[in-house]
Amino acid sequence: MKRKEYLDWKTYFMIVAKASAMRSKDPSTQVGAVVVNHLQQIVSTGYNGFPRGISDDEFPWAREGEFVDTKYPYVAHAELNAVVASRTDLTGCEIYVTLFPCNECTKILIQAGISKIYFMEDKYADQPNIIASKRMLDAAKITYELLPNLNIEISIKDSK
Repeated sequence: MKRKEYLDWKTYFMIVAKASAMRSKDPSTQVGAVVVNHLQQIVSTGYNGFPRGISDDEFPWAREGEFVDTKYPYVAHAELNAVVASRTDLTGCEIYVTLFPCNECTKILIQAGISKIYFMEDKYADQPNIIASKRMLDAAKITYELLPNLNIEISIKDSK
């Protein structure tokens, strides 16, 4: 008899997204993303961080202050990084993200042809950019689904 306690696909992909988020050096919000094709194959991953060539020691991680002195104008979101890192057409692919995508990432996901978004958390649901995201997704007929009751905790031991 085959084993019965194995991971379903949605849980598996969200665990990979959560592991990707752990690559982020952002001290307040770590986000991971995984793009999956119709064959249940991972085609790309991403996490939030500074663009290539920009030192995460020299640029700010602050959340408050003058805009140019915060992380916001510099950090590339996980969804953007997953789309850019992909080397294939993403039309019809699904994305698993640990946090519901902002309006800027939503535009990128729509343009890339993503057909469905699975997310683990929607803690900014009442914010204007998330309201705009959902409005765009609904208009583009792209579905999104909260994956409830996923208690995914991954821990690592610091090897330094």
